Amino acid sequence: MKEIRTEEAAGHVLCHDITRIIPGKEKGPVFKKGHIVTEEDIPVLLSAGKETLYVWEKRPGILHEDEAAYILKDICMGESESMYFSVPSEGKITIKASLDGLLKIKRDRLNAVNSLGEMMIATTHGDFPVSKGDIIAGTRIIPLVIEEEKMLRAKQIAGSEPLFSILPFKLKKAGIVTTGNEVAKGRVEDAFGPVLKKKLSEYGVLVTGQRILPDERAGITEAIKGFAKEGADIVLVSGGMSVDPDDRTPGAIKDTGARIVSYGAPVLPGAMFMLAYLQYEDKEIPVMGLPGCVMYKGRTIFDLILPRVLALDEISEADLVSYGEGGLCLDCKVCHFPNCGFGK
Repeated sequence: MKEIRTEEAAGHVLCHDITRIIPGKEKGPVFKKGHIVTEEDIPVLLSAGKETLYVWEKRPGILHEDEAAYILKDICMGESESMYFSVPSEGKITIKASLDGLLKIKRDRLNAVNSLGEMMIATTHGDFPVSKGDIIAGTRIIPLVIEEEKMLRAKQIAGSEPLFSILPFKLKKAGIVTTGNEVAKGRVEDAFGPVLKKKLSEYGVLVTGQRILPDERAGITEAIKGFAKEGADIVLVSGGMSVDPDDRTPGAIKDTGARIVSYGAPVLPGAMFMLAYLQYEDKEIPVMGLPGCVMYKGRTIFDLILPRVLALDEISEADLVSYGEGGLCLDCKVCHFPNCGFGK
């Protein structure tokens, strides 16, 4: 690559896109990489503010921005069929989801690649659901050309596995256990069921049954086990999650013999959330104890954890602890979830 005066560029091949910005109207490439400059192009280039141009002069060991972008793309997605990518434009490749699922990002390796300098990978948030066609990331190098050795180093640091993966939602059948004497005796209409069914339907999950029970520990325990025997992939237990003496749900979940991950999470709303895994035959069934806020707040801890559970992304106590940063919903008049800081 060499730099020449624009007035002398006729006949030369551009080695990068030329972007023109018209304030309030457009921004985009007016000439693409590989374009052979003509005399008629020169006034247009000058009007775009280009007094000089870089024309391609291939040298061993030096990569063009498009070549480098493809390397970064491979680092991100490899040969995965769960993602697809655009052709380079102005040196940038965009990666998109080709299916609905949970986006997973190897954060440490992503940070290591971005720390090398002269290159960047920008992503959406990991551990959140993505839909088919959603943009996941954009990749490019900062200069127009870069040493091949530096890109090889980036590949080495990234490792043999892609930085991104999309886990499809696999759990498709849910059982709901609604607790509370006031609901079981008909004094109060159940509000949990409709909310949970709507949220589950967003992920294609079928509710196979709902049992409304009084605050009796043994009955709740048996209902959870019953859904496991009937083939439920996940059991949601709503209500009775506070520390009041007559709230029996946490104890009932423990009595099933389930492995308790955590009772409590640093998220508001939803601090009294409980997550456990119940072993039944050859599978572990997630059991979630849901506090009352789930039935009347727009977004809660449940919305953060549900997609991970449905994608079989096992959650540890440390994972739940990490939700403390960003785990405060500001209860906006218009909900911007998931395009907000809540849970991110």
